[in-house]
Amino acid sequence: MSVFRRMRDITVATFNEHLEQSQDPVQLIDQFLYNTRQEIAEAEKLHQQYTVHTRQMKQQLDHAVSMQAKREEQALLALKADEEHVAKLALQEKMLYAEKEEQYRELWEQSRESLRELEQQLDTLKTEYQTVHSKRQYYAARVQTLRLQQQMNERAGTYGGRNVPRMFNRLEDRVADMEAETMSLRELRRGEEYTRDDHSGGSLLEQEWARLKSKLNNSGKE
Repeated sequence: MSVFRRMRDITVATFNEHLEQSQDPVQLIDQFLYNTRQEIAEAEKLHQQYTVHTRQMKQQLDHAVSMQAKREEQALLALKADEEHVAKLALQEKMLYAEKEEQYRELWEQSRESLRELEQQLDTLKTEYQTVHSKRQYYAARVQTLRLQQQMNERAGTYGGRNVPRMFNRLEDRVADMEAETMSLRELRRGEEYTRDDHSGGSLLEQEWARLKSKLNNSGKE
């Protein structure tokens, strides 16, 4: 198991531990997504470095192979020209490049294997991120539902159960009192109007009575 994988296992284990203790799972998910983005960025940077390194190892390997073929050709040409010393020198350099070929091939294969492993881990990171990200909205909705449920539970007994019939009975009594007061005032005002009419009527009667007596007196004189 690579160091990178062990670090991921530690990260996930830490996330699970914090999730059990967290009062805000969505905030913890956001933190996990943030950390994962950081890890993806670091892994991509490392992938670029590994890609360049692997390419360089391959170039060194190809150069060693190419130089072996070139030195062997030079050795053959020197041997044909009876230049044995030059031919041996060319063969010695060929052997050196053969050794380099073996060394760089091993480095290239190691680098290539590490690059493949890193690509797999990077794919895993991206998959983890997409999985958690796609679930975030769902879990956020679930957490919000739970919070609203908790608020409703905390207010149990305050909503409803406030003796609404009694409240309307008291309201009915108050309205009835107001109506009684209004009727009493209305009757009182009507009584005042009748009194004014009575006074007014008495005055007219007296006037008519005086007129009639005056007429009677006048007729007697005649």
